[in-house]
Amino acid sequence: MSALLEARDATKVFTSGGIIGRKRTSTLALEDASLAIQSEPPAIIAIAGESGSGKTTLSRLLLGLIRPTRGQILFEGKALGDMDRAEHRAYRRRVQAIFQDPFEVYNPFYKVDHALMMPLDCFEPAMSKADKQAAVERVLEQVGLRTEETLGRYPHQLSGGQRQRVMVARALMLKPSVVVADEPVSMVDASLRATILESLLKVHRDLGASLIYITHDLTTAYQLSHSIIMLYQGSTVEVGNVDLVIKNPMHPYTRLLVSSIPLPDPRRPWGGDEDEYAALERSTGKVNTGCKFADRCPYVMDDCYDAPPPLYATDGERAAACYLYRDAPALAPHEVHELYSPQ
Repeated sequence: MSALLEARDATKVFTSGGIIGRKRTSTLALEDASLAIQSEPPAIIAIAGESGSGKTTLSRLLLGLIRPTRGQILFEGKALGDMDRAEHRAYRRRVQAIFQDPFEVYNPFYKVDHALMMPLDCFEPAMSKADKQAAVERVLEQVGLRTEETLGRYPHQLSGGQRQRVMVARALMLKPSVVVADEPVSMVDASLRATILESLLKVHRDLGASLIYITHDLTTAYQLSHSIIMLYQGSTVEVGNVDLVIKNPMHPYTRLLVSSIPLPDPRRPWGGDEDEYAALERSTGKVNTGCKFADRCPYVMDDCYDAPPPLYATDGERAAACYLYRDAPALAPHEVHELYSPQ
């Protein structure tokens, strides 16, 4: 059975320049990324990594906002570029987005009612105005907003947390199968993050929708998701059960990120591992065609510079792209997908 939504060896290269007097440059943002969301059971998968790791690029590929340079994005087994009008319309309805910035996603000339009504106007033209209004009020209640304090207002008249919850409500309007949430709580107050994350969990529980949660915050990724995919410079370095990956990271990069999480104990030192890794940044004079983390890794070997390591299955629920685990079996892309299916 084909996956509901799948990235298959997706690579994205951005080019710039090329005008008179400027050399054309290329930036590899994502390389051979693979991800598959099955129809059942619904899952919550976190895609994590530092800034520039390729998280947002992968989310935009999954949403069809940009096209891969190489590889494919498929919905129900069909590449997005090969879909006819009806198939593309079904994909647009069933895969919804929640973006990072609660300030830029709105047209300031329209009241927030417009953002909520537009999906119904596009996909449910036969629905009566009264039924549309009832649907809007219902989803606002689901995300913890009062209709009398939300509808009829312009975006600037709402707080950042209210604006972001309206975007969650908009994603709920069409009862999607997959929601791609790109850093949905990074630009709201800490006091509102729990409310927004709870709204995302409602999408998962009440609608049976899968959630792809893009974040650099490993704490919320651990709290929210079933599984996690760690990215570094556009490549997958570790994938599997979120409890295993966060509590006992295998890849040196994942260990570095986990060690950077502040501990709620002032007596325990913070940042020691970061200093250790930073001190290891080196220039070997070798052309690195292998692991992208090699110059920062305390366990680097000659093989690390020669070829990128595959994902090795270190146990039944996790894999790491590191030659430290070369004795473990290397996984094919379809085998990797099985590691982050909810148990």
